[in-house]
Amino acid sequence: MKRFLFTILYTLFFISLIGCQSVSKKIEDKTTKEAQELSKWLNKTEEDLKNFYGQPDKVEFLKTRNRNYVYINEKYKIKCERKFEVNPRNIVVGFSSKNCF
Repeated sequence: MKRFLFTILYTLFFISLIGCQSVSKKIEDKTTKEAQELSKWLNKTEEDLKNFYGQPDKVEFLKTRNRNYVYINEKYKIKCERKFEVNPRNIVVGFSSKNCF
């Protein structure tokens, strides 16, 4: 009887461990896909960015005279934040993404 119970517990533990790994893999895949999508905006104009995403929710001015355009949306109560760095010539030179999957 103890052996049967031990086998069931071991099997449940193993299944839960595999489940956690698959969730981590899915999040990693989505994050990679997000980075690929955002990298397409590099060297595009500020106007193209605004035409696609609309007016930014925030604009942060950096010491390098560049600006960060911040776009925030919420999905399933998780706040997604995308930042695009725009240089003084109005060209997108960088990006970052947080919780966007």
